[in-house]
Amino acid sequence: MSTSQQVELSEPPRDAVSSVKFAPGSSTRLIVSSWDRHVHLYDTAAAPSGTLMGKFEHRAPVLDVCFGADDTEAFTAGLDHDVRRLDLETGEQTVLSTHEIGVRSVLFSPETATVISASWDKTLHVHSLSDPTKPPATIPLPYKPFSMSLTATKLVVAMASRALHIYDLQALALVCSQAAQAPPMPNVVEVEPWQRRESSLKFMTRAVACMPDDAGYASSSIEGRVAVEWFDPSGTSQARKYAFKCHRQVSSAANSAGAGAGVADGVDVVYPVNALAFHPVQGTFASGGGDGIVALWDGIAKRRIKQYQRFSHSIAALAFSADGSRLAIASCPGFEDGKDDEYTVEGQTKIFLRRLAENEARAKGTK
Repeated sequence: MSTSQQVELSEPPRDAVSSVKFAPGSSTRLIVSSWDRHVHLYDTAAAPSGTLMGKFEHRAPVLDVCFGADDTEAFTAGLDHDVRRLDLETGEQTVLSTHEIGVRSVLFSPETATVISASWDKTLHVHSLSDPTKPPATIPLPYKPFSMSLTATKLVVAMASRALHIYDLQALALVCSQAAQAPPMPNVVEVEPWQRRESSLKFMTRAVACMPDDAGYASSSIEGRVAVEWFDPSGTSQARKYAFKCHRQVSSAANSAGAGAGVADGVDVVYPVNALAFHPVQGTFASGGGDGIVALWDGIAKRRIKQYQRFSHSIAALAFSADGSRLAIASCPGFEDGKDDEYTVEGQTKIFLRRLAENEARAKGTK
């Protein structure tokens, strides 16, 4: 494909989007979780603006969703406290576990056949799909989790107080499988992380995303910064980590977009970096901010590759397809204009699908 194309999907959610994910075996099947209490499944290949294949209602807003082993299975997490398995063909929902309060994130690890959820009750639940009758292992966390990401071998949990835990997935799965305790007793397992880290960013972590080559991760904060770090604990590798400013607009430009109202002209308005996503082939990454901007970055060369046109509202979520040919962008109103009392999102949530040109996400250092 020599040129890029962008379309807006039809029938978007009626409330804010919390997560977008592509199917592992398809570059056109997209799943979306929303505060409208539904999970939405799209066929993005249908002309001209995709087709809504199904809506799956939950009891409360859905905060995260991911595909399972194939395109017919998904897992959800939300404010109903439940972690659910969702059969996308029949619509059947099965509760895997229930946290004490809302569940912020859910991930599926094909390498270990586990589903991992992170709740604001400061616990992880590790569910073994090889033995669905076994209760999940509960791993205590020191702080409330805000974001999770994984690779084939590692799990990164970003928490409050700028704390990060990095777990070895195989060791985590092994310890949890050996901890057998019949329900209804809590199956609590104390697991020491492979690494404990303090974020390079000074303010609250908003998102974390792992590199596809299993070498490290990027994290973002509410203060318009992104940090890039490597897993290797050696001094040489740790010396490579860095952070940079992004998603900042001078107030005159922000006012023209309906944000930064009341700020004097020429003042730097700082926006949260809400979303991060790595390109699975090129290893570059995209960031999306409260300023309505999506940018592509070369984390190795420390350069911005591309910045797209400003979207009408804040960027809530991003995802690349497994082959890297498509980028899904969810945009909906945030609180950047300071008008909390007037907040409304119905009719303003939009999901865009961008088909990338051949070298659009290529690293700057690649000749």
